[in-house]
Amino acid sequence: MNANQYRWFEFTFIFIILPLIGFNIRQYLSNWLIPALIILMSVCCMLLLNDIHFKRFRLTSMGQFSAVKRRMFSFFFIGALFSGVFYNLLYQGHWFTLPRENLTDWLMLLLLYPLLSVIPQELIFRTYFFHRYKRIMPSKWLRIIISASVFALAHIIYANWIAVSLAFVGGLMFAYTYAQSRSTFACVIEHSLWGIWMFTLGIGDYLDSGALN
Repeated sequence: MNANQYRWFEFTFIFIILPLIGFNIRQYLSNWLIPALIILMSVCCMLLLNDIHFKRFRLTSMGQFSAVKRRMFSFFFIGALFSGVFYNLLYQGHWFTLPRENLTDWLMLLLLYPLLSVIPQELIFRTYFFHRYKRIMPSKWLRIIISASVFALAHIIYANWIAVSLAFVGGLMFAYTYAQSRSTFACVIEHSLWGIWMFTLGIGDYLDSGALN
């Protein structure tokens, strides 16, 4: 098996086979998603740090953040406004359920979601993915689309089309941000903004690991 074949095998195992296994055993994973995510992130980071071609500063650098920040924040504020109005029209009474009914959990979400969920996901699906598979996916746009696709596939564990659809759209945004900025930190900011907003608004019910069945 040559280097390129190994990369394809590794990609298939991590980003296709593992999510499919997770989907089939999802009823047992409600308390293990975060630990599994952190373990996978640790493996990916170990491979990156042992790769002499990987520029370690990408893990902490702001990169070309200035080139994406205007688009990133504009998209977020417009999207938050639109989604807030649309969600309220569809689900009146469920608007901002989490902060209204459980302020403590919402405050914990603000602190722990970026640390335990967003950072591992961005390291795996953006930093690791873009560097590790550049050789077998030389087109930047191909990597953006495939990154979004496997990010969406990973969300099949929630067994609903809303989670998968949101993950694909979000994955396109985050992958594009990484491709433009080469900054993990920029992706973490964008992902955190959107994720916290979704949970705050009420859509987070579709991304609740405690509801796996």
